[in-house]
Amino acid sequence: MRQENVVKEKRRLGNLKKYFYPARVVNLCFVIVVVCSTILTWREVIVLEGAYVASQRSMLENVSNALDRHMQVGVDRLLFFRNGMQSALQTPLTLDVMRNVQNGFEQQRRLPQWDIKLDNRRTLPLYGVSEFFVDQSELLNRDHPLLHNELTAAMELGYLFRLSANGGMLPRRAYYVSRAGFFVATYPLENNQQIIPTYYHLLMRPWFTGQSEHENRSRTVRWFTDQADGGKSDKGFVIASVPLDYEDYWFGVLAMSFPVEAIAQQLKDAQEGQNKGEYQLYNSQFQLLTLAPGVSHTEPVFNAEQHARLAQGMAQDTRGGLRFGTRYVSWQKLRHFDGFMLRIQTLREGLQGDFGSISVALALLWVLFTAMLLFAWAVIRRMVNNMYSMQNTLQWQAWYDPLTRLCNRGALFERAKILTEEARVSQQPFAVIQIDLDHFKNVNDRYGHQAGDLVLSHAAGLISSTISSEDVAGRVGGEEFCVLLPCSTLEQAVRVAERIRARIRGKEILVHKHTTIRISASLGVSGALESGSYDFETLQSIADSRLYRAKNSGRNQVCSEDAAPKPKK
Repeated sequence: MRQENVVKEKRRLGNLKKYFYPARVVNLCFVIVVVCSTILTWREVIVLEGAYVASQRSMLENVSNALDRHMQVGVDRLLFFRNGMQSALQTPLTLDVMRNVQNGFEQQRRLPQWDIKLDNRRTLPLYGVSEFFVDQSELLNRDHPLLHNELTAAMELGYLFRLSANGGMLPRRAYYVSRAGFFVATYPLENNQQIIPTYYHLLMRPWFTGQSEHENRSRTVRWFTDQADGGKSDKGFVIASVPLDYEDYWFGVLAMSFPVEAIAQQLKDAQEGQNKGEYQLYNSQFQLLTLAPGVSHTEPVFNAEQHARLAQGMAQDTRGGLRFGTRYVSWQKLRHFDGFMLRIQTLREGLQGDFGSISVALALLWVLFTAMLLFAWAVIRRMVNNMYSMQNTLQWQAWYDPLTRLCNRGALFERAKILTEEARVSQQPFAVIQIDLDHFKNVNDRYGHQAGDLVLSHAAGLISSTISSEDVAGRVGGEEFCVLLPCSTLEQAVRVAERIRARIRGKEILVHKHTTIRISASLGVSGALESGSYDFETLQSIADSRLYRAKNSGRNQVCSEDAAPKPKK
């Protein structure tokens, strides 16, 4: 039981020593320093990234607000036009010119296509189709009792269109398309042959059909995108439309279209003075409407995965940002347009700005600090290893014999004091073996001291390989050795001594190139339980006296009692 405890204690001390190995401690300290410096640097990076994101959103917000203000002007005027027409439906003007409009309509309403023009310098003409055309569609109706009021309201709208043509807002076109078979537009038709296809084209546009009671129950402004407008252009348009309702009846649709190229120019003007970056305008279905002039893409702006992530982010929040590799994309929903504004900045563009310069400087400082730290780690670790090796060497030399690599006399006596005290306290057996090589002086005299050293180191190796790991062997004199055997009785020690004697005697030692010799040893054994004393000096003295008794009895033998032993052959 005690032997197991000794083994466990030795393992524990060995593990503890290994754990607190100086090189490991140095490595751990430097790892902690590197980790702490990296965490602090990363914290600064996070702060810097937050500031960068805030700056990107601020620049995006400035451009978005500038575009939003122009959109707001258009929406406000569109609502103003609707309110004016509703007032005109309720209280029409009783001027002669308005009566002329009604009379002109009654005269031409059955013609395939017709127009009513008053003063082209102040108002816009009304274009219309026949009653036969109206009857062909369930969407159209010319039988409402307020039809004449609608005609005069549309003529008044023509005046308002003229007055607002030069307002400070984005270039745009305005329309009123009636379900009664006529329309007003801010652009003139080249000839009357275009009335029917133009009216039919306007009826089929999503911004008109999407304003029915079923499609727009809230009857509010809705935004649409269109690739053509009235057949006049193949350019894209962004269109705001609102239904004209009065007394629970849907008369028609008011619409205002903004050319996408004009919006793109607005984006370019709004981003002047900012860092490089690409602005893009998307509708609510995440379809690209336009981007700032000077930017062209031969490949899709976003791949399918990025497109899905952006669409999900926009659906969840009105503003935000995502990182895609070397690009940072921020977005913001416009207040007066059913869409989003995006700002895309690449890593190269970001590095050219203030945040890029700070980031590069911060990265260089971290690399420089880490390099200096690694250099200091290498130097200090080497110094610590050298000092530890020197300390181990000095400590080993202080406790061990350099020739035999066994404990020296001082170390052996220190270990003996500890082991005998432990044995005394636990009342365990304890034994001592004294060993002396026979005729060793003759080896030195005949073959020289180098041969004597070989004999000593060879004998020491045989002794240490014979005893167990709990036993302790040491050199106490020139050719004298001592072995401590804790937890061993006298009989067990005698068997160990006999094995040592037999192994020493049975081995030949090469002392010169062609010369081998055999040596023998005399051994004396003593035990604590036999003598009744745990004093090491007493036990060694008894073993030593028995050693000389063995020598006097013929050498090459083990003596464990005071009577003379029989010599071994």
